[in-house]
Amino acid sequence: MQNKLFFSKMHGLKNDFMVVETLTQKFLLTKKIIQKLSHRYTGIGFDQLLVIESPKIKNTDFNYRIFNSNGLEVEQCGNGARCLAKFVFQKKFIKKDRIIVSTKNRIMTLKIKKKNKVLVNLGTPNFNPKNIPFLSSIEKNIYSLKINSTKVYFGVVSVGNPHCVIIVNDILTAKVKEIGSILESHKFFPNKVNVGFMQILNRNNISLRVFERGVGETQSCGSGACAAVMIGIKQNKLSNIVHVILKGGSITVKFNPKKNCIYMLGSADHVYDGYIYY
Repeated sequence: MQNKLFFSKMHGLKNDFMVVETLTQKFLLTKKIIQKLSHRYTGIGFDQLLVIESPKIKNTDFNYRIFNSNGLEVEQCGNGARCLAKFVFQKKFIKKDRIIVSTKNRIMTLKIKKKNKVLVNLGTPNFNPKNIPFLSSIEKNIYSLKINSTKVYFGVVSVGNPHCVIIVNDILTAKVKEIGSILESHKFFPNKVNVGFMQILNRNNISLRVFERGVGETQSCGSGACAAVMIGIKQNKLSNIVHVILKGGSITVKFNPKKNCIYMLGSADHVYDGYIYY
C-alpha cells in the first residue's frame, strides 16, 4: 500500500525545495525514498528536502531537518530556512512573524519581513578547523591544497555547515565543477564540504557560485553566501554589509561584530502545493 504525502514546492533564489511538515502527517524518511522524490524526471525534483517537525528544544517553535537530493541529511540550509519561515506562516502553523527553529547543530531565529523577504540569524561563524571539520593542526586565514597539479588557495568556515571558499578573478571562467567536485570529497574534509567560488567586485559586492555537497552546483546557496562574506571579512577584503550576486538572484549578508552573528536577508517563493504517493 502506498503512502500519500502532501508537500509544497518552494525556492529561494532558484535553489529549490520540497517542503514537508510532519505536524499533521507522517512521513517515512529513508535515503531511497528521498532519492526517488528528488528525481527531476520521475519525482518532484529538488536540491533539498526540508522537513518541519514539532519542537524538540524548549522555547523553539519547530525542529528543522534538511536532506540533500542524494538522501543524506545535512546540518544547514540558509535559503531553505527562509522558505521554512514563509511555509509555516503561510500555512498558519504559526501566527507570529518571528520564528525560532532548531537544526541539527544550532538554533536560528527567522523574521518575516515585507516584500517577500525573510531575515535569518545564522548565529556565530566558526573558523576552528576541528569544527568544520578540516584536517589542519592550526587555524589560518588562507589554506592551500594541490588540485590536479595546481595549488588552490581557500578559506574555511562553518556557518552551521562546512564551507570552503576560493577567491577567483572571474566567476564565469571558474572551474566550479572540476575543482568543486574534488574538494567536496577531499580527504582533508572528513564530512565533505560545500565549495564557494567568490569574485570580489568591491568591499560591498561579490559574485558567487557554489558547488554544494551532495548536490553539485546550484542556482544559489544562502549559507554559502554567508560563508563567502565571512571569509572575505576575515581576510580584510570585505566590509560588514555585502550584496551577494548568485545565479538565481541576490541576497544581503550582514555581520555584526559586537554580537558575532551573521544575518542574511533574501526572498522566499512558494511555487505550488501538491501530493504524491510514495
